[in-house]
Amino acid sequence: MRRPNTVIFHRYALALLLMLCAHLTSVRADEPEPYRIQPGDVLMVSVWKEEALMSEVLVRPDGGMSFPLVGDVHASGRTVEEVREQVNERLSKFIPDPSVTIAVKQIGGNRIYVLGKVNRPGEFTFSRPLDVMQALSMAGGATSFASLDDIQILRRDTSGKQTARRFRYSEVERGRSLEQNILLKSGDTVVVP
Repeated sequence: MRRPNTVIFHRYALALLLMLCAHLTSVRADEPEPYRIQPGDVLMVSVWKEEALMSEVLVRPDGGMSFPLVGDVHASGRTVEEVREQVNERLSKFIPDPSVTIAVKQIGGNRIYVLGKVNRPGEFTFSRPLDVMQALSMAGGATSFASLDDIQILRRDTSGKQTARRFRYSEVERGRSLEQNILLKSGDTVVVP
């Protein structure tokens, strides 16, 4: 007699566990990805109790940055925490237990490009996540001659290979196929034919 109740309980517990796992996965998916440093960004680097080791550092076009006693550090594409850990590690050869702080003072490297039949084509700097519709808005919207369902998003991967992704404005405008309204990455180009 107790066996069916036990089976029902186990099924209920399993279903509850699966729902909890799905919820936790969706919560993690909503967490913003940490900011990745780009060439052109200005970082404020300081070491606690070392006034001589406080300065603004420009991330060079090659992705590197220089800091006293540390030398060159590759910063582009890395998080602030990753760069801080490397600077801290290199400084520990000269300063016992250094406490390094790095902050992004000015974002100058996150740039996307919108070209073609838009009202204000050009290069746009962004400091927060930006999707295709928002980029089109920044460019003043499309002109009346634009082919809105043939928009292309061009993206280069780390190896330099470029891919194109189609964007159909009319579908997104109606609330359909929203997955194509992707978040843009630095260097992406939105082409409106």
